[in-house]
Amino acid sequence: MRPTSSSQTIAAATFALALVARALPAQELIDLPARDARIEPEFEEVYRVGALDGESWEMFGRVNKVAFDADGNLYVFDGATDLLGSGNLRVLVFDDAGGFLREFGSSGGGPGEFSRPVGFAVLRDGTTVVSDVGHGAYQLFDPSGAFLRMVRTGDEPGVRFSSGAIQPDPRGEAVFVGGFGVGPGVSMRTAGGGDPAASPTSRPVTRVALGGEVVQTDTVAEGWLPQRAEMGDVVPNNLPVQFTRLLGQMSMPAVFEPRLLVGVLPDGGIVHSDSSAYALKVTPPAAREVARIIRRPLSPEPVTPAVERAHKKRTAAAREKLGGMAGQGAKMVFMRDRGDGASPSAEASFEIQQTYYHEIPVLRGLATTWGGRIWVQRRGDELEGDGPIDVVTAKGEYVGTYSANATEMPAAFGPDGLAAFIEFDEFEVASVVVRRLPAEVR
Repeated sequence: MRPTSSSQTIAAATFALALVARALPAQELIDLPARDARIEPEFEEVYRVGALDGESWEMFGRVNKVAFDADGNLYVFDGATDLLGSGNLRVLVFDDAGGFLREFGSSGGGPGEFSRPVGFAVLRDGTTVVSDVGHGAYQLFDPSGAFLRMVRTGDEPGVRFSSGAIQPDPRGEAVFVGGFGVGPGVSMRTAGGGDPAASPTSRPVTRVALGGEVVQTDTVAEGWLPQRAEMGDVVPNNLPVQFTRLLGQMSMPAVFEPRLLVGVLPDGGIVHSDSSAYALKVTPPAAREVARIIRRPLSPEPVTPAVERAHKKRTAAAREKLGGMAGQGAKMVFMRDRGDGASPSAEASFEIQQTYYHEIPVLRGLATTWGGRIWVQRRGDELEGDGPIDVVTAKGEYVGTYSANATEMPAAFGPDGLAAFIEFDEFEVASVVVRRLPAEVR
């Protein structure tokens, strides 16, 4: 057998690498201009609902979320909802002119009743989806508000005790679980069966299919997760043993840690931001790998000792105003589920030695319209204030920028350019204002 020469080996290796390179999907980089092109918020008001006094359906308590279906009907998720056992939620539905249609929902432990509801979505066909921690299931209601069925979460990790934020899949019969603009939370270090494992290194966006009796999940995008401090390193060492064991499985986010911001595109693709830079990562449907990154040359602000002092001062003032602890305090409540709700079994209060991320992210929020526009909220001049809103397309086309304070980010987008905004009067009474957006930003 004739030996292979080194030049032949190198040539073969080069050819193999070229084949691999051609097989891998190309990641497109698109750089948007640095200078803002200002656009005006010329929105047409369609109607508004909610009043200080009136019929029961006119008086909102606490609006958790609003959403639209394909007919332009508005859904208002109103009432107390939290993980501590409150399920006092109702769903109010209004037509495309603001006329009241129906109301459904009540607290309780039976099918169709809410027990710790935390996530809400409306599919295009009007099916309402409520993720309910108390039931360990997603509850589905038809367009008339009648209970359809429960889809159990089973033993799927990260589904039952997710952040609660969900968004509908435009293609139907599924929702997405991910960041969706919520603040960074404490993460758990667990492997199968709840055994301690290595800290997670990513924040997944998961598609939760609701077609069967038990959910089927699929990771559709992966967001980067910064390294976090272990909870055991930032809390006192004299806590009861049951607290110490649980804290040993937790990691604590730093102040200013980049949020995982996620939007769902009309074709079921995902756009997300996971770092402190201005970078929107677009993942096509069923691809999982990022195909396009849309960037702007805007830099995050470094976190200096002066920034840390200012943040601590603001935090202490806010807590003192609310009658809480003046320092960097936290209160943990352990729950024991007895089958008909949850009741506290133990609690402890302690001071957290908070850590800080090294820079303040450029982006604060992200949302997508039914037409495929991406609205991007940048940080403002204040330490944790909202700033300008950019509008871009998933292909990387820059539409323009609403200047700071020109408009709020819509609480929900709908068909035909509809957008819903939650507003409060001088008495902190909530109302929902529906406006129609110009064609270029919808």
